[in-house]
Formats: sequence, structure tokens, C-alpha cells
Amino acid sequence: MPDQRPHVLIIGGGFAGLFAARKLRKAAVSVTLIDRGTSHVFQPLLYQCATGLLSEGDISSPLRHLLRKQRNISVLLGEATDIDAEAKTVRARRFDGSSFDLSYDYLIMAGGARQSYHGNEAFEEFAPGMKSVDDALAIRRKIISSFEIAETLPTADLRRPWLTFVVSGGGPTGVELAGQIREMAVRALAREFDTIDPTEATVVLVHGGERVLESFHPGLSAKAQRTLDKLGVETRLGLHVTDVGTDYAVTTDKKTKATVQIDTHTVLWTAGVEAVPFARAVNTAAGVEPARGGTIPVGPDLRVAGHPEIFAVGDVMSLDKLPGVAEVAMQSGHHAATLIKRDVAKKGDAAAPFKYRDLGTAAYISRHHALLQSGPIRLSGYLGWIGWGFIHIAFLAGGRNRVWTVASWAATLGTGGRGERAITFGDPATARRPYP
Repeated sequence: MPDQRPHVLIIGGGFAGLFAARKLRKAAVSVTLIDRGTSHVFQPLLYQCATGLLSEGDISSPLRHLLRKQRNISVLLGEATDIDAEAKTVRARRFDGSSFDLSYDYLIMAGGARQSYHGNEAFEEFAPGMKSVDDALAIRRKIISSFEIAETLPTADLRRPWLTFVVSGGGPTGVELAGQIREMAVRALAREFDTIDPTEATVVLVHGGERVLESFHPGLSAKAQRTLDKLGVETRLGLHVTDVGTDYAVTTDKKTKATVQIDTHTVLWTAGVEAVPFARAVNTAAGVEPARGGTIPVGPDLRVAGHPEIFAVGDVMSLDKLPGVAEVAMQSGHHAATLIKRDVAKKGDAAAPFKYRDLGTAAYISRHHALLQSGPIRLSGYLGWIGWGFIHIAFLAGGRNRVWTVASWAATLGTGGRGERAITFGDPATARRPYP
């Protein structure tokens, strides 16, 4: 007999999608969650996977495993590509390229965001972003192989571009990544090479603003800058990366328009995000004008105008200039699911406005140095580092991930080394012949 319960379709298994799915556990609905990957990824720690501190398994958990006890949900692997808002159907693409349709009574769009190159899509080939496990592994390959290649070169001039790392973007991800590359060079790699001195590696952090970590209080931002300086990270403010190639990056001063070329084989991009492509389909089908970065404008209750059955949550929604952080995603996913439960049960206010509770923002810079900001509470240094650790462990999905992450951190603190430095080549064909 066909399931007569209302069907809730959730697009995306990130923080927003996962929290929405869990909130619907005891609701009188059937739920389908579809994601283009098989796992929920803890994106705030991707940079630690990229710099050899954690493995990809430490920061990802299979969605099927996380939702295995939820009887009213089905988990599917696929990528949403199109939507018919009138027929209430979503078209998705399977891993083999074929397509299938999914109907819905309620739709929660939680597809998240991807790296934005601000119209310079050609940069992506040379400057990977930091939004997925694939990105993290690609960055790890670039970083580790740069040291290895430098080891084989005969002169300092030839080695210098391979030991120069440029990070574009001075937000939390850029600062964390720059700090960790430098810390890895100084602590983990310092005594492991014969020809090169890894401590001489140059890390250049390029940021268009007047200070790093502009979302933090100026006092905390200044402390972060001092920590970066002490680590040896070279910070260049008021600049944008305006060109990237296989062996160079060009920066342009925002005011004077003066350009400088940096000889480097490793450019990493953290400067901005934009909505995933499916958001464009939702905006078009719903007849709404896309917001900044292609995001989906929503009302106070997270619904899309004219379509009360469609919710947009997390990084893909546009509402009151909320920050693109995990807490917003979790809370908005939870709120959308709550309204659906009320609507189905005919109990409570099914149009209650979303109220974001700012639980704080944190950024890791180096060992014993992190920032934590929550309302009037502002911590830095060792206390900030402890607070940062507790927050990240608390929000990691799955007990196994928490245990192994803590164990990896402890091993790194105790030995100074980084065990997750294996590199991959992307696919079997490349792996068989990895060197051009």
C-alpha cells in the first residue's frame, strides 16, 4: 500500500540537511534525503585534513549510518539538477549519469555552497578551494608534493617557487590554512628532509580587507595577526589575487591598482562562496530574483515567496545577512523541519519566524592559539584553543569521529608529527601514470 504520509524531500546532507532530517524523526511524514556524496562532512575541519593533521575519515560520517535508526527516512545518492515547482518534482542525476524524478509535498533546500572565483572560473584549475573532501585531498597533494619536488632540485632559486604557498582570503578558512601550512613546515617536516630546510617555506596570506578575520572583534583580529606574524606567515592586506597560473599568482592593490607577481606553484583559494548550481533552478522555478552569490531569498519563516512548501536553509538561503557558518545551517534546518511538523500536525505556529541564536565563532591559528567569540565573551591564545576544541568535538557527527579526532590531535601534540600525509592522484588512470 502506498505511503499516505506527506513526503519531505531534503536536498543536501550537510549541517542544515542533517539537522532537518533528525528533527523529522518522529514526525508523521516520510522523508527522503538526497546528497551528491555518501557522507556528512564536517567542513570546519577540512583544512586539518588538507594539512595532514586529520584523515578524511575523521571528519566524515556515512549518512546512512548517522540516520540508520530513523525509520521514516530514505537516503539516496544523487545530484539534484532541476525542479518543477508546479508539479512538485525534482529531477536528480545518478552517479552513472542517468536521471530520475522525486516528488515532494515539502522541499527543504539545504544544498549548501561552493567556492566562488568571482567570475574567474579559470582559476579553479590552478587554485583549489576548500569545500569538500576532494578539495582537501587535492590541497594536501599540492602541499606535500611541493616539498618533495623541492627536495629533488639542485639550487635555491629553483626550489623557492615550490616552497612558496599563496593563500587567497583572510577569513577563518584562509587564516587556519595559512597557519597550518606554516606550522606543518616548522614542526612536522623540519627534520625530515636532507636538501631543503622546510622552515624556510614562505606562506603568503593575501586578503582584500584591512585586517584578517573581519567577522571577529578588532581586538581578536589583532591578536590573530600577531600569532600569524610569530608563525612566520607573510600577510598582505588590501590586495586581491587577480591572476593565477601553474607557476605564479598576481596580486593587485585595491587602491593603487599596482600589481605584483609571486612565483609559486601552490595557490589555495578561500576568497568567497556562492550557492550550488541547483539554487539557480529553484530561483527560476519559484520566480524569485537570486540574492547575492546566487542564493535563494526567503521570508522570515525560511519559506520561498509564493511557495510555502519550499524552504531554503543554511548557506544556500539569503536572510538578514546571516553569516555562512555551521550554527546558522544547523538552526535553520532544525527550524524548517519544526514548521513542517507543526503544519502536518496542525499544532503550533507553522509560520513562526526564524530566530538565530549566535553561539559564537571560533578560528584555529596554531597549536595553543585559537580565537573564540560568543557575545561578550572573547577568548584567545590557550583558553581560546581549549574552547575551540570543545566546540568542534561537540559538533562532530558520530562517536567514532570524536574519538579518532581527539586521538589524532593528541598524537600530533605529543610527537609534533602529522601522520596523514598520503597523497592521492584523483583516479586510477592517473594513479597508474601520475607523472607527465
